[in-house]
Amino acid sequence: MNQRKTEGQSWDTFAKKALCGEVLTLEEGLSVLHASQDQLLPLMDAAYRVRRHYYGNKVKLNMIINAKSGLCPEDCGYCSQSMISTAPISKYPLLNKETLVAGAREALQRKAGTYCIVASGRGPTDKELEQVAEAVAEIRATMPLKICACLGILREEQAEKLREAGVHRYNHNLNTSRANYPSITTTHTYDQRVATVKTARAHGMSPCSGVIIGMGESDEEIVEMALALRELDADSIPINFLNAIPGTPLERSERVPALKALKVLALFRFICPTKEIRVAGGREISLRTLQPLSLYAANSIFVGDYMTTKGQDVTLDHQMIEDLGFEIEETAI
Repeated sequence: MNQRKTEGQSWDTFAKKALCGEVLTLEEGLSVLHASQDQLLPLMDAAYRVRRHYYGNKVKLNMIINAKSGLCPEDCGYCSQSMISTAPISKYPLLNKETLVAGAREALQRKAGTYCIVASGRGPTDKELEQVAEAVAEIRATMPLKICACLGILREEQAEKLREAGVHRYNHNLNTSRANYPSITTTHTYDQRVATVKTARAHGMSPCSGVIIGMGESDEEIVEMALALRELDADSIPINFLNAIPGTPLERSERVPALKALKVLALFRFICPTKEIRVAGGREISLRTLQPLSLYAANSIFVGDYMTTKGQDVTLDHQMIEDLGFEIEETAI
């Protein structure tokens, strides 16, 4: 009984620290990930206090368009589009402007406030960048959407062109910890990813960067990821849970359990309290029937499909938010 009381009090302390701008220590972060099952609801309640303070009960919706599929020279072990993947996926070059603009209209129909243009590859060619910029300019002129681009490693002049076209946000995930990075990808470095996030911010785009949980990292490394993103000051943090796709090197990885996934979301809310925490890829697989509980820590989700994997039907997402008594934040610019 005394241990339960102490644990419960610690979650309240963590919420207070987050609201005061204090950062959790590594040991405190580990205590969140190691919380016993009977402490899950008190833990999520404490995370919800922080979420509610900054975001109320509003939920931001994001929609991805897979603007260029496969054909990637990188060797990311989790990705079905990488050069070492044998997954049977569609492969095509960058979609034309009309198709990208049509995707934005679909995002509005799904009540998404952010439309994410995502392309495979190490980084965009100048021709691809021009094509994306033209589409973004038309979307910005005709629709009340926030535009996020995710095109890989950026050069300074490319970042400037995207900002001039009207891109609000640029996504480039850290994906895993610095120590674990070489076991996941060898064709580029962790530092290159950090540099791209900083380049996006330097050129006036809101930095979006997150992680993929379930790629062999330790619990200590999960805490380190959250602390790294706090230091990087990413405005939006997508938390993915590995979808182990057949044909990729990580195809035999175990599913992240639902309770572990919820504790990860609570941890990121405590460490990055003011940021948009998004339940991203793999939520349907890891969280399963516990998906609604995730929104007590997170304040954002993707609706529709991901890059090469299917997502939950958008009507179920809308119903989940309604049943929680939460509210979709439409046109969340």
